[in-house]
Amino acid sequence: MIPEKMLEVLKKDGVVAIATLGKDGPHMVNTWNSYIRITDDGRLLIPAGYMHLTEANIAVNDQVLMTMGSSKVAGKNGPGTGFLIKGTAAFITSGPDFDATKDRFKWARAALAVTISSVTQTL
Repeated sequence: MIPEKMLEVLKKDGVVAIATLGKDGPHMVNTWNSYIRITDDGRLLIPAGYMHLTEANIAVNDQVLMTMGSSKVAGKNGPGTGFLIKGTAAFITSGPDFDATKDRFKWARAALAVTISSVTQTL
């Protein structure tokens, strides 16, 4: 389900925006492309150091929107490409996915697991 071009983006420098919706409205946090790991079943695992408001929002509404991109990967119309990812999310604080995240990022208090429902190339 993850396009090859998006896999290329994940290997390059770039920022990822994660949007959630809570009782106080929309909220966004950022992370880096290189921090994201893809599980065997196609979920995205993102280390969470803070993200407390994101976690609170996901507890009442698990829907997330994410964008990511890189100027180093060719897009539809020239240099640079980006993606819009829609999915559901959960915070994981134990088990193999958390352990793998914690091994790589000692500062992680949790792993944000995103199950993708759609991916759209935007650039």
